Amino acid sequence: MPEQLRLIKKYPNRRLYDTKTSAYITLSDVKDLVLSRENFNVLDAKTSEDITRSILLQIILEEEAAGVPLFTTDLLAQMIRFYGHAMQGMLGKYLETNMKSFVDFQKKLQEQSQQIYGESNSQLMQNDMWSQFMNFQGPAMQTMMATYMEQSRKMLHQMQDQLKTQTRTLFTSLPLPGFPADTVKHSKDAEK
Repeated sequence: MPEQLRLIKKYPNRRLYDTKTSAYITLSDVKDLVLSRENFNVLDAKTSEDITRSILLQIILEEEAAGVPLFTTDLLAQMIRFYGHAMQGMLGKYLETNMKSFVDFQKKLQEQSQQIYGESNSQLMQNDMWSQFMNFQGPAMQTMMATYMEQSRKMLHQMQDQLKTQTRTLFTSLPLPGFPADTVKHSKDAEK
């Protein structure tokens, strides 16, 4: 039987209540749930609104402020610029897919290094392998994104050309008030 989703309620006094343990918990406790891969939802006790994302963002904010930040200022600024942008949905999916690939690769690397080097030396070797992988990964990602952007640019130009052609076809077949039909035809021929 699959494990039930753990429910945490957030009360107006900003306290978090874990319904599984019937106790108040802190953001640090919620972070521990994330680290232990436990599935949970955080609901606003008054409105029943799902505020899980908000709580996770608070944890990230605390982590960013406490130690060595994971995100650079430039990266955060670039992410903010995507809000409201046509590519917003695509960026989220891109980041999610790459994070999953990154975690999967990390897991495979860990398993392989433990098999080859044993439990005691595996962490040292993993760090070296990660360093080598990241030195390769940066240029490979830049090349992939440059190719993607060039293909997207070509597709956009093709779509614009198709729209122009369809618009000309539509307006040449419709009589425009105040313009003789052959004037529209002559202007079309002049554009060619």
